Amino acid sequence: MKKTLIACALLGSLVGTSAQAASLIGFKVGGDYWKADTSGTFAENGQPQQDFNYSSDAQGSVWVAVEHGIPILPNFKIRENSLDSGGNASLATGTTMSFGGKEFTGDISSNTDLSNTDFVLYYELLDNDMVALDLGAAYKKMHGSFRVNQLDTNGVSRQNSEKELDSGIVMAYADAQVGVPGLGLYGFAEVMVGVDESSVYDYSVGLGWQFDGTALDTKVRVGYRDFSFDVNDFDGVSTNSQFKGYFAGVELVF
Repeated sequence: MKKTLIACALLGSLVGTSAQAASLIGFKVGGDYWKADTSGTFAENGQPQQDFNYSSDAQGSVWVAVEHGIPILPNFKIRENSLDSGGNASLATGTTMSFGGKEFTGDISSNTDLSNTDFVLYYELLDNDMVALDLGAAYKKMHGSFRVNQLDTNGVSRQNSEKELDSGIVMAYADAQVGVPGLGLYGFAEVMVGVDESSVYDYSVGLGWQFDGTALDTKVRVGYRDFSFDVNDFDGVSTNSQFKGYFAGVELVF
């Protein structure tokens, strides 16, 4: 009888702990609209990098995060970043650009697609109305490409060559917020810095406003984001490319 009571007590404790952990699970879903200026150079590895005149294009990010109350396990966030821009260049007479086994001359155009997915594991070190701090690690999986197009006298593409990106970068991750209690106003900074590729970084800073609701909280945010991708021999391409500009977004907290 005594053993049965002990077993029931242990079972009740485990059930209570599981129920408490389940009640502490939260979700964050959000998205940003980003008007980014693009700049940079690229080339096939071993070739001189070519500078292109890029246009400013709309970019975007969407994400979902899962947070829980189990201290030893990290929280998880996945963010999809769409980064795609086109540019043009005119090669000097007598010079060529070799890319993907083809030779390009004269007027050429490019398409730089640095779209990527962030997989983030992080711990909440601080979480209150005044200060919040998350620290962790991330893996930025690239899934874009670089493409060069040969243009004719009418600006029409006659041939092209493309190199795809499918490798990833290990990065350190930090997310900090400083709030004004009672107003819903807060400042934020989210930073990712490459570990194995130290010249790659992705950071955003800005201001946000939180509106508390019964079932969910809504955060509206504006800020500035800068993504720099400076690598050598990354999937056969060397580049120093950058997307930077202002953004606006919203996040729902369940």
